[in-house]
Amino acid sequence: MLPASETLESRLRSGYRLDQLWAESMGMMPGDTKERPLRLVAEILNRERVAYAVIGGVAVQLRTAEPRTTLDIDVAVPRFEDVPRAALEAAGFEHVGRHEHSDNWLAPGRGDAVPRVAVQFSAEDVGIAAAVAGAELTDLGDGLHMRVATPADLVVLKLAAAAEPRRRPSKRQHDIGDVVALLEEHPDLRTPTTLARLRDVRLAILDGGP
Repeated sequence: MLPASETLESRLRSGYRLDQLWAESMGMMPGDTKERPLRLVAEILNRERVAYAVIGGVAVQLRTAEPRTTLDIDVAVPRFEDVPRAALEAAGFEHVGRHEHSDNWLAPGRGDAVPRVAVQFSAEDVGIAAAVAGAELTDLGDGLHMRVATPADLVVLKLAAAAEPRRRPSKRQHDIGDVVALLEEHPDLRTPTTLARLRDVRLAILDGGP
């Protein structure tokens, strides 16, 4: 059962406030948050009828009560061909490169001097298809509707990210922290299989191995 839209909107607002504090501490323009880019991405994906799921830090923020922020917007799509390139470019997004498991964009900005929110589309990787298929259309208030990955699928994706040896250990530990937060918020996901997987990934990170 999803929390009420008022609760979800409040969680997003807390994240935006943390964005502002971080931006101001780094000397960025006051008010620079993910709010406008997130709304634009959702509007484009919904309008273009793309199958997608919001994943990553934004989804964890919505699925847990503890206030948090994240520097980018992560979206899962079944295939990279599903990324609505023309619609994104028409809205002012800039394509900045493609990696093995991500297609990377920058949100519309007000010039090179202002850092721009990164938008990363993930596809064709562990857990992505299931996350997209199971995503829940979520009313976030103020006319914003997004398809958000379920807590169960977020745990799968976060454990897969934490197990990736090419990621920095600090990022892998952050993924582990997100898994722990999700399990605290959703204790029904604390299955023996998931807990064993969590333990194995933690040990691998400490050992510096895969």
